[in-house]
Amino acid sequence: MSDRILKKGTGWRIGWNPNAVAYQGLIGGKDWAIELTKAEFKDFCRLFKKLAETMEIMSQELMDAERIACEAESDSLWLEVEGYPHAYSLRLILNQGRCCEGNWSEEIVRELFQAVNMFEIS
Repeated sequence: MSDRILKKGTGWRIGWNPNAVAYQGLIGGKDWAIELTKAEFKDFCRLFKKLAETMEIMSQELMDAERIACEAESDSLWLEVEGYPHAYSLRLILNQGRCCEGNWSEEIVRELFQAVNMFEIS
């Protein structure tokens, strides 16, 4: 029995394979993907959720035409959301060992966020 999960949509994908030796997680965009360790994947999901929550809170504080950028980081990666509280892009920089950068446009982030919420990695 396989516990592998892969969710994907237009311009995004996210996956989890608990049986992989080094890299259990996967995130990607339209033309790129990177495998993540369990700790990196957990950080990605946790920080993305934290930033989405911050944007929701900021929607009560900002005028409709105001844009905002918020960032969060762990030892292994950095995330930034930028845009309006209801429509923002997401940017990732992996900064431990393998270095990479990726991003998702505001048209994609909401759907990616729904997929991230399906993952509960302990």
